[in-house]
Amino acid sequence: MKLPAVVREINLFVVVGVTSTAINYVGALAAQHLLGLGPLLAGVAGYAAAVGVSYFGNSLLTFRRPAMHGPQFARFAAISLVGLAINLGLVFFGTHTMGWPLWKALIPVVLIVPAATFVMSKFWAFREAEAAG
Repeated sequence: MKLPAVVREINLFVVVGVTSTAINYVGALAAQHLLGLGPLLAGVAGYAAAVGVSYFGNSLLTFRRPAMHGPQFARFAAISLVGLAINLGLVFFGTHTMGWPLWKALIPVVLIVPAATFVMSKFWAFREAEAAG
């Protein structure tokens, strides 16, 4: 693992992540306000709006891997679902346990989920072929 490559990947992951997180955040709030969905369903709607941007952005830009690769997509999907579970768990905790509005409950989501998914993506989903063994 070369440091300049990791720094480049982190920087691009941040760009893709900020973009997909913004889509997730706006999508969740829009689903709540425009469609009348509750916080958890709104969170799922935000996730659905952002997941494609995350996969293709990270595959093609961040980790420079072919996007149409079945095992890679399966690993990404697993990581994405773990991220969704963390996301929804934090939204549930924030809105139901803490009594926060959705916008406040999404703050830990945008801090924790991207960090966790970078590590899982780098070392599992988008790992280099020779390391995949």
